[in-house]
Amino acid sequence: MKAIITGDVINSRQLEKSWLNVLKSALRNQAASDKYWEIFRGDSFQLQVDVDEALYAAFYIKASMRTIKNGDIRMGIGIGNVSRQTAKLTEAMGEAFINSGKAFDQLEEQKNSLSFVSPDTGFDKLVNLMISLVLIAADNWSPVMAETVKIAMENKSLVQAELATKMSKSQSSVSEALKRAYYQEVMNVDYFYREELNKMLPIWKSS
Repeated sequence: MKAIITGDVINSRQLEKSWLNVLKSALRNQAASDKYWEIFRGDSFQLQVDVDEALYAAFYIKASMRTIKNGDIRMGIGIGNVSRQTAKLTEAMGEAFINSGKAFDQLEEQKNSLSFVSPDTGFDKLVNLMISLVLIAADNWSPVMAETVKIAMENKSLVQAELATKMSKSQSSVSEALKRAYYQEVMNVDYFYREELNKMLPIWKSS
């Protein structure tokens, strides 16, 4: 089973031109190789990741895009099998792609910027509830907060003092940015998702 993230950049024409390089860098950072991500129709994309990395990848991409003034992104995460892998990710087929499309299509109904669909509707309700709570913070990340979150996610092994040195900032400013971004809460949701997912995977694979 794999996770497919389908997304697009919100109001891309109104953003500074660097947004495309920022998006490419974020997708490349999260993909196992370049064949697992693709940008199409100018500002839309798909990314394939391992199922346990789905939420982490989505919030990393969101943090990357929110480093840009007025930058933001909408994403639908789909979990399922990939029945046919092709040279172009957008031409591949399988349950994961169908679920990702469903998740993206229900964003407007849910009035969220991130949605999740798996083979189990009960699990979806749990994950989407967690996502909606985390988005209260993530949808309001300032560029400074988003940059701090992004670098923290890229350097998970560093303590705050080391992170501050890497960013050439004071430890107090890094700590304050992460606190205001609810970074630890985002990481807690990711950890909880991974735990619950591991309980569901054997059930899905046997059905």
